[in-house]
Amino acid sequence: MKAMVLAAGVGSRLRPLTDEKPKALVEVGGKPMLEIVIRRLMAAGVDEIVVNVFHFPDLIAAFLKGRKNFGIRIELSRETELLDTGGGLKNAAAFFDDGKPFLLHNVDVFSGVDLQKLYAQHLAKKALATLSVRTRKSGRLFLFDKEDKLSGWESKNEGKVVWTKTPVPQAERLAFDGIHALSPDIFPKLIETGVFSITQAYLRLASAGEEIKAFRADEYLWRDIGGLGKLEEIRRHAEEHGLPD
Repeated sequence: MKAMVLAAGVGSRLRPLTDEKPKALVEVGGKPMLEIVIRRLMAAGVDEIVVNVFHFPDLIAAFLKGRKNFGIRIELSRETELLDTGGGLKNAAAFFDDGKPFLLHNVDVFSGVDLQKLYAQHLAKKALATLSVRTRKSGRLFLFDKEDKLSGWESKNEGKVVWTKTPVPQAERLAFDGIHALSPDIFPKLIETGVFSITQAYLRLASAGEEIKAFRADEYLWRDIGGLGKLEEIRRHAEEHGLPD
């Protein structure tokens, strides 16, 4: 199984830590976030990984070399400009040449989401993409219908709702975990170019009738290291409970 770790971000909200190293190498529980994510992917059956890089790419390359690629194939997808999540994925499309579904995971997500269950559901539902989502407070929410299909997006910060099809009165509003399972069939459907968010593409594809499905992950641990305060909370959690399996 293949996977991609999105690790190109500058991590501006983690400064001054990210003034001298990439967000991917910020440590929690004595291990860099990149290592935590890679080991969780490997535990789920992943044996080939591509990591996109931009901020301090050589430090990430040196880290992976020092770990001897964790005993699996790990490649870098270097970006000369930040391409965002969608642009970064599209830039690494050549890596996914086996025709099989794959996992996509943000490097700044600390979670216990069952990646095997996510992948299994993705296969069973034959979706184009399956998104790990949960009920939590967020300024941006995906809207899903009763069949767990993506039907819209709500931005509380912008005070608007963007629907991708006829509004569903009882749509469930769920926050995205930054963890996905995708079919390689998505690549020819990514008509966006340059810098773009994968969520932007999901909304367009859902409006065209593509199967973008929800994987309910409420029962699993989830945190993100989006800022220094959140990072300290995660570090305290790791001290008390250890790292997720």
